[in-house]
Amino acid sequence: MKKIHFDNLNKNWFLITVLILSIVFLLVGIFELIPFENPKINKRLSGVGFLLQALFFSRMFWYKNYIQWNKKGAVIRINSLLGKSLSFDQIKTTELNEKKLKITKTNGEIVIFDLKEIAESDTQKLNEIIVKNTIANTV
Repeated sequence: MKKIHFDNLNKNWFLITVLILSIVFLLVGIFELIPFENPKINKRLSGVGFLLQALFFSRMFWYKNYIQWNKKGAVIRINSLLGKSLSFDQIKTTELNEKKLKITKTNGEIVIFDLKEIAESDTQKLNEIIVKNTIANTV
């Protein structure tokens, strides 16, 4: 059985620190806020900033099955190249039947994820994340 990599941005301070550090490197490198004797240092700093940004935003492509969520919504990528973006306040109902997760949005659109190759514990965790955050956003 395959596993899902779960990534909660609300609780991952390391990733938030990397993102802030990359922004600082970009600002210092591009606008030359610190005068260095060697002008190539500013270019290198901005290069490191861009590299950190690329690493931060490419995390979704490191795993075949990946879920990233925060309090507003989630990006779910199960056995596909690109993921589906879901806003928790637009989810009306969720059903987990026979290894298929069926999500009905408030506009009537239905999104179905096939979870037959995914471990049962990860399937349950995915459903709990969606249900918990959907209820939290409707209150």
